[in-house]
Amino acid sequence: MDQDNSSVDPFFTNAMESSEPTEALWDKATLLGLQIFLSAILAIVTLATVLSNAFVIATIFLTRKLHTPANFLIGSLAVTDLLVSILVMPISILYTVSKTWALGQIVCDIWLSSDITFCTASILHLCVIALDRYWAITDALEYSKRRTMRRAGLMITVVWVISISISMPPLFWRQAKANEVVMECMVNTDQISYTLYSTFGAFYVPTVLLIILYGRIYMAARSRIFKTPVSCGKRFTTAQLIQTSAGSSLCSINSASNQEGHLHPGGGGNTGGVAVYGGGGSGGSPLFNNCVTVKLADSVLERKRLCIAREKKATKTLGIILGAFIVCWLPFFVGTLILAICKECWFHPVLFDVFTWLGYLNSLINPVIYTAFNDEFKLAFHKLIKFKRCY
Repeated sequence: MDQDNSSVDPFFTNAMESSEPTEALWDKATLLGLQIFLSAILAIVTLATVLSNAFVIATIFLTRKLHTPANFLIGSLAVTDLLVSILVMPISILYTVSKTWALGQIVCDIWLSSDITFCTASILHLCVIALDRYWAITDALEYSKRRTMRRAGLMITVVWVISISISMPPLFWRQAKANEVVMECMVNTDQISYTLYSTFGAFYVPTVLLIILYGRIYMAARSRIFKTPVSCGKRFTTAQLIQTSAGSSLCSINSASNQEGHLHPGGGGNTGGVAVYGGGGSGGSPLFNNCVTVKLADSVLERKRLCIAREKKATKTLGIILGAFIVCWLPFFVGTLILAICKECWFHPVLFDVFTWLGYLNSLINPVIYTAFNDEFKLAFHKLIKFKRCY
């Protein structure tokens, strides 16, 4: 005997019919929660990048002691990273979270060009900072004469010219017209020649240059660190030290450029540059003939220790910056190159978003490293926090 359909429990039927929409609503709620959480995390990273780079710029601008060509390069790097955080990262948050481009082709072109230009400029700034450091440590006397604001400005100009030349080509092969609906915004990797040109110009060549420069800077700094205190003293004062007791020495400080010059204050003797007197003694006294006893050994040794500390800290800072740069940008550029060369290869979009934001994170790491490992920046930064103008 057939079962009557009317005898089926209506509550059971309604529950079966409503289970599918309930699961869909639950999935949508979960997805919305994840999007809000992701947006908040990326917004915090963006805000931190804006504030940290703005503080570095303000610190350099307000502190006259930091108005040097080297810090001018660091300030320019901070400006570049600030542009990344203001013009690139906010739009990237929207695109990363929504997975759909809704701003049109023109905005897409502007955003992509800005992204490539500013990120490339940030990377190339690390190269010119390392190059400046290399010249300063390997050819200190000669380079100090040429290390001017004008030279630093020229180096920055070259950085921006190269960056713009790398970002411009994609504008000449638009994937759609300005009035067409665009669902995604990304550089066309089908142009393999451009992909090779951009990746090598923006990352691989600068990375090789940075590694070579850092290796040479490390070796030069190491050789300077392991010099003897006497040689360091001669380098700074051209002094001859004759150690007599702990903490003191007999010295004759002779200026290399005034070897034939003589000073005779108060019946004094013959010193070619600087004489230190304990009183109005005569030129023929044994004290003067043996030179004046001064506590110069301690000062030279202290200067040597400061020299070593500065070299170690500067080298360590540059090494950390180099390491952070490679960790942040290597996955993105390796992935980009693989997708261009291997047409059958595929990366999950979420993984590529992680690579992209890891690269953006470098714009936050740069100012943090400089303020954390540079004593002058830390002091000026603290004064800026206390609303004191530094001079």
